[in-house]
Amino acid sequence: MRIDCHLHTRTESKYFTENGFDQNAFLADLKTAGMDGACIYSLSPLKYPDMPYEQRMQYALDACEGCDTLFPFFWINPTEPNALEQVDVACEKGFAAFKMIPNHYRVDCEESLAVLRKIAEKGKAVMFHSGICWDGMKSSENLKPMVYEALLEIPNLRFCLAHVSWPWYDECIALYGKVRDAKYWHSSCEMFIDISPGTPEPYREDVFKKLLTCYDMRYNLMFGTDSNTGGYHIDKSLKLQTIDNELYEKYIQEDVEDYKDHVYGKNLLRFLGIEK
Repeated sequence: MRIDCHLHTRTESKYFTENGFDQNAFLADLKTAGMDGACIYSLSPLKYPDMPYEQRMQYALDACEGCDTLFPFFWINPTEPNALEQVDVACEKGFAAFKMIPNHYRVDCEESLAVLRKIAEKGKAVMFHSGICWDGMKSSENLKPMVYEALLEIPNLRFCLAHVSWPWYDECIALYGKVRDAKYWHSSCEMFIDISPGTPEPYREDVFKKLLTCYDMRYNLMFGTDSNTGGYHIDKSLKLQTIDNELYEKYIQEDVEDYKDHVYGKNLLRFLGIEK
């Protein structure tokens, strides 16, 4: 099974019909790109500050409804006064995981850590944007990988840094090594890395050479495109898979097909707690 772990919801879409979201057409485009499913992030709380969070949820829930290979993620802003309530509601509504972009707050602030503790207690995972962000604001100091070191304090949290934290991918890889080692110091959190761009094509091989040879990340990398439900980027997805597959063949010395199976789907399922 191949799953794109990084898609954003859109309020306008080629898949919208008079009967709502045409999930079959969306899945057909995913299939054309070799994908069996996707993770769908709800609308941004910063881009839609006046929209009730239940309404922001609904676009993602509608896209994923009734399909066991589409996984809704709720994009949460932990600085909102009712953020802890939102965690409960998202879990009740069937969200598979959470999404956060700490561009206007620090991930280690009191409000953020409280939300993350509750997410972990619910057995859910969280996908973070990490790395430079095209958000039109001064935010990079909040999005460098080592800020996420604070997550070591949260028991049983499964978290993922998207985009290999480009351009700070060396720092992202170093953090992965630290989190992995921390289990010997009684930490129970686990870090994953989403390899969606992020990284411009000229950087891709340098990033992959380090990802694939520095530590054994066979069970902690996840494929994504940073596409959206407005219209899945088929050509982009196919091109990324071609580039990445050549790099796996070049740098993985043992059971490369097993490695790809994990990156393209198995690791995502484990991240979500669906498969151990």
